[in-house]
This record gives sequence, C-alpha cells and structure tokens, in this order.
Amino acid sequence: MMQLHLDEISRNVADGAHAVLLLDRAGWHTTGKLDVPKNITPIFLPSRAPELNPVENVWQYLRQNWLSNTVFENYDAIVDAACDAWRKLTAEPERITSIGMRDEIGPTSVSRHDLWY
Repeated sequence: MMQLHLDEISRNVADGAHAVLLLDRAGWHTTGKLDVPKNITPIFLPSRAPELNPVENVWQYLRQNWLSNTVFENYDAIVDAACDAWRKLTAEPERITSIGMRDEIGPTSVSRHDLWY
C-alpha cells in the first residue's frame, strides 16, 4: 500500500517540482522494499516522538474531544463517530492550524496557538 501511495504522490507532483514527505518510522515507511520515486524525498521523524507528527496531534485532539470514553455498538458506529468528529474538526480551520503549530515543536505564526488545549 505504501508503494501505491508514493506512486500516486509522485504522479501528482508538478513537473520540475519535488515533494518532501514527513514520515514516522512505521515499518511500512522504512522498509527496503519501497522504490521511492526520484521526485520525492522522505524525511523521517525521530523514533518514539509522536508529538512531532502533526497527524498524531490531530488524532489526539479527536480522541480527547469526541472519541474517548465511548463504547461503540459495532464497526459502523465507529466509522460514523470518526466521520462525525472529522467533520466537526474540518469545520474549524483555525483549530487545525493550531494543532499543527504547537509551541513545543517550534515557532508559530498562529496568534491563537492555544485553541486546542
């Protein structure tokens, strides 16, 4: 699957441009079986540092605000809850920016960087 993902990104990089992917060190990101296209450079986050991965920060926010302490009836209920939480979050673009611009990982241009705490 990761190879398919890389190939799709590569096809969508404009001619003459280059993509940089920020990746954690999950096995499917680091396997030697991947053929990374020449127009993509992977940058790997340090091991055991999920706080540096903006996607992990998004999941943490979703869990803390809409998905924790819940017993789901079935798989469809899980999917429905995750989709509902995602829709709520995407309705707040400033909050998404604040989640990705945490103070402890560097400077921010977001004036209300504490929106999600």
